Amino acid sequence: MAKVTSKLQLTIPKAVADEYRIRPGDEVQLVPSGGFIRMTPPLRRREDLTAAERAKLFSELFEQFRNRRKGQSKVRGGKGPGRSRARLEA
Repeated sequence: MAKVTSKLQLTIPKAVADEYRIRPGDEVQLVPSGGFIRMTPPLRRREDLTAAERAKLFSELFEQFRNRRKGQSKVRGGKGPGRSRARLEA
């Protein structure tokens, strides 16, 4: 749990700051979202990532892409990308 100071400053727990690589001086974005406030950490530059972190990020993004493609395939009735001739003529 984070605590707000009398100057309305928020202390980010060390474990969270370490996980998202938030450092002193970084700017985070606070976005109202219904009854919540969403905090977006700064974008990490590619040079800040190790080779292992870049590989992990690539794998996660590729998996999201594959899952998205599977979902599109089901919506289109099992067809690949694009439209079939029968759908265009109908």
